Amino acid sequence: MTAQLPEATGSFGEKPTLTFPDAAAPAELEVLVLSRGDGDLVEAGDDLVVHYLGQTWAGHVFDNSYDRGSSINFPIGVGSVIAGWDEGLVGQQIGSRVLLSIPSHLGYGDRGVPAAGIKGGDTLVFVVDIVGVG
Repeated sequence: MTAQLPEATGSFGEKPTLTFPDAAAPAELEVLVLSRGDGDLVEAGDDLVVHYLGQTWAGHVFDNSYDRGSSINFPIGVGSVIAGWDEGLVGQQIGSRVLLSIPSHLGYGDRGVPAAGIKGGDTLVFVVDIVGVG
């Protein structure tokens, strides 16, 4: 059985809104390609350029790049970001919009990020638009 995942509104480059199912968060990493791009595949070690929205499962939006009006970039697949991003974004095509449901053991674990309102054990959901590689 496939895990129930949130639905995301909007298309690539637009700030999404997530609607959560009345279900428990998946226990493992879930990766859903909402729209597939036609660019090269993201490889470990690439300097990835993305727009994203992050929200706790059935909770609040804790960060998004759309409101700031600028993408972010970071090395992917080399431990510079949470494991759920490294595992879920390597191998995706540039130009894709990807939904990631990231359990806490691949996110911020038992510590959470109190300053962002992320509690220990929280499942994180991201919509990531893969803009390109630097």
